[in-house]
Amino acid sequence: MYYKVLIINIKLTFLYFSELTKYFVYWFKTKTMKLTVTNLNRFLFFKLPSAFICGVRVTEITLEKCVVSVKHRWINQNPFQSMYFAVQAMAAELTTGALVMLYIQESHHNIGMLVASNKSVFSKKATGRITFICQNVNPIKTAIKNTIETGEGQTFWLKSIGTNEKGEQVSEMDFEWTIKLK
Repeated sequence: MYYKVLIINIKLTFLYFSELTKYFVYWFKTKTMKLTVTNLNRFLFFKLPSAFICGVRVTEITLEKCVVSVKHRWINQNPFQSMYFAVQAMAAELTTGALVMLYIQESHHNIGMLVASNKSVFSKKATGRITFICQNVNPIKTAIKNTIETGEGQTFWLKSIGTNEKGEQVSEMDFEWTIKLK
């Protein structure tokens, strides 16, 4: 009897998680997901699991800035007892990309986006909690406005600055984004 109840519970649990997964897949496929801190972190879990596992988390997003933090841990270290550069790049790119996604969503147009290139400057060892901030939103506004008006693709650069817990800059990353009407 206990065995049958256990199997029923396992089947119901599997069904529940299966339905939950279907819900999240549907949710992420629709383009009406409101870009909040919680939704962006869920997006990381489902669409960018390597960033999620490394500890990259969105802490704030507004129309003026995006803030992402990541803590130096064993999973994201390099052989020099600091954070691996690619983890910093994931966090920095997320600050810029989330803002681009937010402004695309605000425009109510079907616009594609892609990173074309990036530049990085590392000025200090990244240890402890590193916070990346992107605040220059004017290039996004201008590019989206121009691509909607002309129908042509646009490119623009966004900067994300990473600081440690003491407020010291550890890295500065620039990403060249391209956007185009679909």
